[in-house]
Amino acid sequence: MDHDQPAVPGLDGPVPANQDGDSPVRRTSPMTRAQLTAALAAAQQELKELKHELAETNSGVVAMYVELEKRDEQLRRSHAVIFRQLEDALRPQPPTVPGVGLSVHYSPADADAPTGGDLFDWFVLPDGTLHITVVDAVGHGVASTRDALDVTHAIRTLALEGHPLAQLIGRAAETLGRVFPRLMATALVARIDPATGRFHLANGGHPPALLLRRGAASYIEIDGRGVGFPLPGSAVVYTGHLETGDTLLLYTDGLTEGHGSIIDGEQRLSASALRNSGPDLDAMTSAIVADIHDGRRYADDTLLIGVRYGRHTAEHA
Repeated sequence: MDHDQPAVPGLDGPVPANQDGDSPVRRTSPMTRAQLTAALAAAQQELKELKHELAETNSGVVAMYVELEKRDEQLRRSHAVIFRQLEDALRPQPPTVPGVGLSVHYSPADADAPTGGDLFDWFVLPDGTLHITVVDAVGHGVASTRDALDVTHAIRTLALEGHPLAQLIGRAAETLGRVFPRLMATALVARIDPATGRFHLANGGHPPALLLRRGAASYIEIDGRGVGFPLPGSAVVYTGHLETGDTLLLYTDGLTEGHGSIIDGEQRLSASALRNSGPDLDAMTSAIVADIHDGRRYADDTLLIGVRYGRHTAEHA
């Protein structure tokens, strides 16, 4: 009997099936060195192109950020100009009053919202009397600015209509309460006769005026309640007399709060006022505010008005 020679897979006989028996196994020839070199070169070229694209993308992103920073800076400058113009519009320049020097310093609690609720108004009445209103509306920012404006405008209107000083805060509260029932603000109103030095004060829940005279400081306490509070108005009208060289300081609570109790704040303010007192009223008010702000625990809108009798201030800042 003839015996067949065994078949050698891949040479003499059929190609063996895979383990599942579905299809034959195909063997691939190994890549040559030249093929490997070409493939590696192609991969390196692709990587180089990807790095180039990434660099261009990064460059574009950096350029975009630089442009955004430029635009942001331009926007900040534009806002600063608008804020200064708005502040000038809201805070009138001091009137010219013979024999009376005037100065004002204002610092907002938030630099991005320099139109807080601390506002003032000053003008000369038809009889030559200097009228000053200081208002501190509850809250911060533009909303409190609107409230403070409503109060100052109401008091101005009533004053020009001839209403007595004793009635101004109460009448303003009555008028505004009908339209703005949630409005709350304190107010201090001063009247000064430049010819005689005689002055009057009405207070609606506001910090007391501070009088500086011959190296001494004294607060003028007056009971009263502000706009939006029960029984608003000044309980009495204080009457005093300014001597040559006297300085009357009208301010908001940003100068006396933030350093402990109200008493501590008032002591700190009176000490700073005496320490920084000088012939230049503008420099004096600025120095007092800077002194008070040093080390205070929290920021608040700050308004300080200086009235000096018998001397003129330097050019208003």
